[in-house]
Amino acid sequence: MTALIRSSKLHPGPALAWLAVVLACLLPAFAQSQPKTQTQAQAQTQAPSKAPVWIGVDAEFGVLRSSSAQAIEMGAEAAIEEINAAGGVLGGRPLKLVTRDNRSVPARGVENLKELAAIPDLVAVLGGRFSPVIIEQLPLIREYKLPFVAVWSSADQITRNGMQPNFVFRVSLHDSLAMPFMLDHAAKRGLRRVGLLLSNTAWGRSNLAAANAHLRTGAGKSMSIVRSSWFSWADTTLVSKYLGMVDAGAQAIIVVANDEAALLVREVAALPKSKRVPLILHWGVSGGEFVEKSGAALHEVDVSVLQTFSPQRADPAMRARFLKAASAQGVHRFEDIRAAVGAAHAYDAVHLLARATSAAGSTDRSKVRAALERLPAWRGLVKNYAPAFTTANHEAFARSDLLMMRFGADGLMVPR
Repeated sequence: MTALIRSSKLHPGPALAWLAVVLACLLPAFAQSQPKTQTQAQAQTQAPSKAPVWIGVDAEFGVLRSSSAQAIEMGAEAAIEEINAAGGVLGGRPLKLVTRDNRSVPARGVENLKELAAIPDLVAVLGGRFSPVIIEQLPLIREYKLPFVAVWSSADQITRNGMQPNFVFRVSLHDSLAMPFMLDHAAKRGLRRVGLLLSNTAWGRSNLAAANAHLRTGAGKSMSIVRSSWFSWADTTLVSKYLGMVDAGAQAIIVVANDEAALLVREVAALPKSKRVPLILHWGVSGGEFVEKSGAALHEVDVSVLQTFSPQRADPAMRARFLKAASAQGVHRFEDIRAAVGAAHAYDAVHLLARATSAAGSTDRSKVRAALERLPAWRGLVKNYAPAFTTANHEAFARSDLLMMRFGADGLMVPR
């Protein structure tokens, strides 16, 4: 299970303090008078355990009905189980995980990062699902020179942050990959006039910028965005925004949302079939209860979802390795994991961090950061990293790593 670091201070009264002194004097003598068991004798001859090397996770554990943070933790723990079984890092030191809950609130994320950065021998932090939290953490990442790996959030600004040197890496997709891929998916289906329904956050703005940039390229010139609409997480209906885009001529709607997309699916399913156009969803819907919230309506609407990971596409040997390591947490099939994509990304990210720490030869964070840029090729669960990063590129994924998926009758995603 995940290791947590906590501290406590006891303030005994005078009587308790006196008793503690007496016991401190008597107990050693009593202990010396007792015969040593075989186990105690062996323990005294064994070398003390080596100090752990820490990896942090700051994510949205407290967000109701979200499973992304838990998936990230599970994937990280599976990697740590495997790494420690093989001898750990830095000459036998075990890796351990320490978590913090930001509840998707940027201010909490900032405070959490301060706490994590203060932990001795913590070499890096994995970030969670929400781009706005990480964007607010960027100044502290720079100040503390703390290696940070985004394993879910996709806003371009996270890695394109102006840091020199850059301490932020990403084992996930990013919007300048995601949005062109979704637009091209629509074009391949003959759906060249699209609407954009965007979360009114840094994530939504990142996607709009990526869409406009793509339309200026040769590949995007045949596409047109008939209308862009913004929504907030507090909205109780989205159908009027949807219908405004359809009435403007949209043949498909690209949706940048989390579980809010389930509301749209239910509302579209209630419309006449002549008013239902395909929905192409960013991968934020992977981290919560989108399927449960959509219900039967999910099978009444044409829904595609952008993804980076499919168990069917993963290397069989790596798939088996992951499940063996994850079995310590009661996971025996990928179907047992909510938001399996987050678990897969975190698993690979921790392996990359372990390799970088070993290459650095210490827990010095600047050396670990530099080592991440010089890693050799490695076959991970999600992809073959050849290599994962360079001095010029801190994005582990390329366009060839993306795929579109759909929901089967059982609610599980399968390649489209």
